[in-house]
Amino acid sequence: MADRNGIFAGDDPFALARAWLAEAEKTEVNDPNAIALASVDPQGLPNVRMVLLKEIEADAFVIYTNFDSAKGQEIESAGKAAFVMHWKSLRRQVRVRGLTERVEDEKADAYYASRALQSRLGAWASQQSRPLASRTQLMAEVAKVTAQKGVAPPRPPFWGGVRLRPLEIEFWADGAFRLHDRFRWRRDEIGAPWQIARLYP
Repeated sequence: MADRNGIFAGDDPFALARAWLAEAEKTEVNDPNAIALASVDPQGLPNVRMVLLKEIEADAFVIYTNFDSAKGQEIESAGKAAFVMHWKSLRRQVRVRGLTERVEDEKADAYYASRALQSRLGAWASQQSRPLASRTQLMAEVAKVTAQKGVAPPRPPFWGGVRLRPLEIEFWADGAFRLHDRFRWRRDEIGAPWQIARLYP
């Protein structure tokens, strides 16, 4: 589109998202890669939580989670998810909706190995989303796992990556008097050409 220039310019929405994230990394104080990830339960009731976006691939976005958690089960069941990444300092956001799949074991293994040891042990110790009697019980589980797994724990079989392949990406920037700029990239299926439209604010 003729007026899609400046911060919205480019023919690759993933490159654009990476550029916006890189800019946010210079200004956001905490977790510029934080996203509000939405899923739905089997009854269609939405659920949303903050997680960290770990990678923007050539054609997808990647997070990591416990597959037995509420979000893991909801994403696995529906095969779909959405998220918004909002940067207050830049007055911009990116919204994404699409289809999900598990990341390959080798990729998940490599990311898991790059995490701090306590985070790796925590992945084993936490029965994410399940009731917990006390913080003391959690720390006891961590101690137990530490004794069992040592300093080089393997990746838990119930923990890994989720890849979101978008069918829709929207780039939003704040405008004066609430007259924001919004551009939606949409495709009918994965691999299809993108259709780009400017939206009313």
